Amino acid sequence: MLNDDLADPEWPARAALARVDALHTGLTQIALEGGDLAGIAAEVGRALDVGVAFTSTDGRVRASALSADVHRLLVEHDLVDPTGRLRVERMGADGVGVAGGQARTLRVAAGGTNLARLVCVRRDARLTSDDVHAMERAAAVAALLITREEAVTAVETKYQGDFLRDLLLRRTADSAYVAEHAATFGWDLRRPMVVVSAELDPTDEPVSGEQRRAWQKRFAAGWRQVCPVLGRGIPTVDFSSEVVTLLPVTGEGDTGPAGRDIVRRAVTAMTGDRGGGRRQFSAGVSRQVAGVDSLPEAYGQARRAVEVGRRISGGGSTTFFDQLGLHRLLALLPDPAELRSFVRDALGPLAEPTPEAAELRETLQILIDTNFNVAEAARLQFFHYNTMRYRVSKLERLLGPLATDPNLRLDVAVALQGLKIAF
Repeated sequence: MLNDDLADPEWPARAALARVDALHTGLTQIALEGGDLAGIAAEVGRALDVGVAFTSTDGRVRASALSADVHRLLVEHDLVDPTGRLRVERMGADGVGVAGGQARTLRVAAGGTNLARLVCVRRDARLTSDDVHAMERAAAVAALLITREEAVTAVETKYQGDFLRDLLLRRTADSAYVAEHAATFGWDLRRPMVVVSAELDPTDEPVSGEQRRAWQKRFAAGWRQVCPVLGRGIPTVDFSSEVVTLLPVTGEGDTGPAGRDIVRRAVTAMTGDRGGGRRQFSAGVSRQVAGVDSLPEAYGQARRAVEVGRRISGGGSTTFFDQLGLHRLLALLPDPAELRSFVRDALGPLAEPTPEAAELRETLQILIDTNFNVAEAARLQFFHYNTMRYRVSKLERLLGPLATDPNLRLDVAVALQGLKIAF
């Protein structure tokens, strides 16, 4: 920089314009050469002397040019959740102060649809209007690349989805061919694994079909981004209303620490702190399988687990098939009306949806759990012994001799579990 430049009052504007033009030239070259988001992030970071990241609309990092110091600064200001998601909802279009600088986001959009977020961080000063203008150009080029990538991904995932659906529905016979063909997708099916079926939970709010499809698309994209972090060659496919993934299991079985650990890591990464517009979902997990031939049965187990788990525990649950116990059998009844009829016959007035019935059911369950040990049940419910004796008498007037008839007690115990599914 020459002294004459410093004396020129228009020099800062000309320098800013030159910087933007240089960035535009660099971004154009990246786009023409088939570059990616990482290349754009690096070019913006170099030209503007800032930290840059491209994330999903809810903050999952897709490409980053954030130095360790800048990332640590974001963590210190609580702008990164424990799973590594950038809390883009806290930065916003107006930005947020970080130390002596600023972090802000811009939308990456095309055709009125949000595709991603551009996060920009400067440590020692606020971002200027020229910086924002340059970032908007970068966002436009990024939108072009993302649109191109999504078009290619849509074709690939459609083909992969059809293949995996045929496999899970037993439409393919030769397991050796299946494993070899799966390898062309980068999938590894020659190892122990569990099938995970994940579904967005229903919502009571009025939502258009277009909005639901957008949620599902973002949900599936999240799983495809999370799974490569957990291991290589993990199949992850969107089946329109669910996402199916085959997680590898090493060491102990799926009911042991190894299998549960990878499932919980996946679910935790997908859930995060529920910020950034993430939707609540439920997941079902199959037993461990050792090969391709067992995948259809495992898929059925995962579907059963997510369905029954949601009925028992509500939305946002992760249910392992082996944990279902008696509910596995009850859920297999082809006629739900028959299960409801059994529950009403066995529980009588206790099947009613009233606070009094719910309170008596709680007492009854504790009595069954303690083998009708009145003193222990009273202690667990913080009742006086005589109060519990009175409740036992009331329950036996309503249901019969529970304390002395083991068959009746079994019917009632099964009905209490069936109530969680049938109603």
